[in-house]
Amino acid sequence: MWSGDQLRPRLEGRIVTLEPIELRHVNGLRAAAADERAWTWMTTRDTETWIRRALEATDMYHFVVVMDGTVVGSTSYLNVVSEHLRLEIGNTWNTPTAWGTGANTDAKYLLLLHAFESLGARRVEFKTDAKNDRARAALAAIPADFEGIHRKHMLVRDGERRASAWYAVIDDDWPDVKAALERRISAAR
Repeated sequence: MWSGDQLRPRLEGRIVTLEPIELRHVNGLRAAAADERAWTWMTTRDTETWIRRALEATDMYHFVVVMDGTVVGSTSYLNVVSEHLRLEIGNTWNTPTAWGTGANTDAKYLLLLHAFESLGARRVEFKTDAKNDRARAALAAIPADFEGIHRKHMLVRDGERRASAWYAVIDDDWPDVKAALERRISAAR
């Protein structure tokens, strides 16, 4: 079984640092979330509700994405099933000024690296709104394998039904995925 401490390390990359969410991050998160475009595809669009839930979560492991000393967003480990060596990376958002900078690529790399090489995960899943073309392109670019659409998968944003596109990287894929992400991160910096 993976412990909470194992699922909440501080991870330093070439572009971003992932820090386990703490109260000291709240003002930075509020500033990063000020542009509503960051929230278009989130399950809630209420920043304060999201922050409160992230700080109180016991079944999700939220990280703050820090770039050049500034909070630019958040990402998480969730749906952790350690007995099956499986977890999900998601609940990810970044302020639009971080889009296209490599911040999301580096954050995904750090979480995947930790999952496969420190935790010994065999499968890492990703889910996004099937209509979210930007996220789907980013997941395909990892490259994560597209595994299908789950129709009416969940309720979001005040009761809207969401179809979710599922992607995954398995341990067999990891060496090639790792190399691809490292090339992308090098090109971004």
